[in-house]
Amino acid sequence: MINFGPSPISTPKRGLDSLTETLGLIHGADYNPEQWPVESWPEDIRLMQQAGINLATVGVFSWATLEPTEGARNFDWLDHILDLLHNGGIKVCLATPTASPPPWLGHDYPSTLPVDADGRTLWYGSRNQFSPSSARYRRAAAAITESLAQRYTDHPAVAMWHVGNELGQISYDDESALAFRAWLMRRYGSMEELNRAWGTTFWSQRYGSWDEIMPPRRAPYLINPSQTLDFQRFTSDQLLSLYRGERDIIRRYDPTSLITTNLMGFFRGADYFSFAKETDVVANDWYTDPSDPESHRLGSLTHDLCRGLSGGEPWLLIESATSAVNWREHNVAKEPGELRVDALSAIARGADGVCYFQFRQSSFGAERFHSAVVPLAGEHTRVFREVAELGHDLQSLRQLAGTPSRAKIAVLFDWDSWWAAESPDTPTSRLEVVKQIQAYYAPLLRRGLAVEVVHPSADLGRFELVLAPSLFILGQQNAEALGTFVQRGGHVVVGPFSAVADENGHLVPGRFPGVLAEILGVDGEEWLPLASPVGVEFGSAVPAEQAEASWYASIWAEDLAIREETAEAVALFREGRLKGKPAVVRNRKGEGSAWYVGADLPAEALDLVLGAALNSAGIASPLVAPLPEPVEATSRGGHLFLLNHSNLPQAVQLGWASVDLLTGAEHSQHLTLPAFGALVLKELGK
Repeated sequence: MINFGPSPISTPKRGLDSLTETLGLIHGADYNPEQWPVESWPEDIRLMQQAGINLATVGVFSWATLEPTEGARNFDWLDHILDLLHNGGIKVCLATPTASPPPWLGHDYPSTLPVDADGRTLWYGSRNQFSPSSARYRRAAAAITESLAQRYTDHPAVAMWHVGNELGQISYDDESALAFRAWLMRRYGSMEELNRAWGTTFWSQRYGSWDEIMPPRRAPYLINPSQTLDFQRFTSDQLLSLYRGERDIIRRYDPTSLITTNLMGFFRGADYFSFAKETDVVANDWYTDPSDPESHRLGSLTHDLCRGLSGGEPWLLIESATSAVNWREHNVAKEPGELRVDALSAIARGADGVCYFQFRQSSFGAERFHSAVVPLAGEHTRVFREVAELGHDLQSLRQLAGTPSRAKIAVLFDWDSWWAAESPDTPTSRLEVVKQIQAYYAPLLRRGLAVEVVHPSADLGRFELVLAPSLFILGQQNAEALGTFVQRGGHVVVGPFSAVADENGHLVPGRFPGVLAEILGVDGEEWLPLASPVGVEFGSAVPAEQAEASWYASIWAEDLAIREETAEAVALFREGRLKGKPAVVRNRKGEGSAWYVGADLPAEALDLVLGAALNSAGIASPLVAPLPEPVEATSRGGHLFLLNHSNLPQAVQLGWASVDLLTGAEHSQHLTLPAFGALVLKELGK
């Protein structure tokens, strides 16, 4: 059996430089030539050239074509298309097709199929129909991967490998139960330690043998949250082991090409900090929702997550849509120009390329209504013209390829903490982790300030301000590092319901916020989900003209007390049982300061807190005035990107005159962005 466990092969980290040094910024698309007659392939190459496409991802969903029956190999078509792409000057990201097994695998080996929490088998006829723990699936995946690596490692078109697709499968089958037990044995070593970690004295859940342990299948009532947390960790590790297994097979044959897989931003199913360590390039999928005026903000945050996953080094937007998708309930198309600003947002935040799913729109199958570079209507269409224009823009920006995009501000985020914080037994389901992060991120976005989303164990020394909007789990070591950061002159803002639990999801006894109580100068005795809004008023710690303003916490409050002489209340609750008690506390420690926000503050109030923290950290906006809501501003390589994500003109004020790298036009410090307009500005005289 192929061992898809920890990698035995040394895999030094690589980057996109090997591609971008020759291509400039990458402009790519998933290409599925097997869906089209071979006679159309030369025309596809011509259209790629016309659109400025320089990288084609091939083979993602081609397993049944490559291996029509078990052990057979059909590579003639792939030989042909790779040769055509190479002759057309287009590089290839060759995919292992293992995300979508052929029907014969599920039919002949039903043990490979996934099982849901209710015990129902999920059948073939779609995609993702495999259990990550299935040994038979893993053997089949390893075999087709090895065949591809043997045949194409020296093909001149192949510049990158793409393992699987959107690894996120989960299964509760019996083989997964065996693998889960083995994972737990490695983690805990003994039944005694597992029972302690899971707190199995509650509800008479004590286990007497490993065989008694199951995945958290459907049960009559709430399932042990520690068991669920470990199963989420286990599933993430199983998915990572699939990636490692295929990557290591490829690496044995191809020692130099880049190898990656496509992540999905804030996806609950896998811990991407662990994946980022194993990929040569952080590659992510992002699909803006044109019907949601807030979607671009989540897009910016997702790009900044990629910035953090890659340590500030270039990453790749490996999937996006040219217009509408097919999988939302109501699939709104992008407005003219929206494709361009979406793509440039990723470039501004560190991406060295923009790719689409897919090149040519399918006329059949479950994604036939998904947009593409070439719509069914052909090349003489708005979408194709806009893709080609963007291809020209990316060549104008090729000097930015390879430039890092690091930030002075960190947002701490942890998948373990996210999983644990949204367990169904917590006090509220309304304090959602990603929404909390978005709330703390918005004031920075309005100021045009860059962020890296990093793990709590990251080196904080290169940052000046650290935000922890929601860290339900925070270990002692990471808390101490945060305290050292503050003592040495750093500044921290911590959001509510943080440092509540240990790594097993057990609540920390005593007053909260546990390991952060001393750093924050505060302790609390009760969490209070709110039945009705509670007023909050600010004092002298914020600008005088805003000190008397008051707002309301609507979801969450905490019963807090100040515990350190160095701490002061920045805001107080002004009514009800919490009247006169602190809602926001600032503590001065050493050379720095730490803020604790014990409520879900509205946007205006949170803007005050973060504005004061930014002032303490000495971080100034590059803008004269805050941005209009639809406008995004961020810098890369000495250039300021200004992007209008709306269909109305927007006025922006800068403190300097500039020239646009895309057009060569000069602009004064007062400028107007047209609807879905984009500028990439360099200060005149610099």
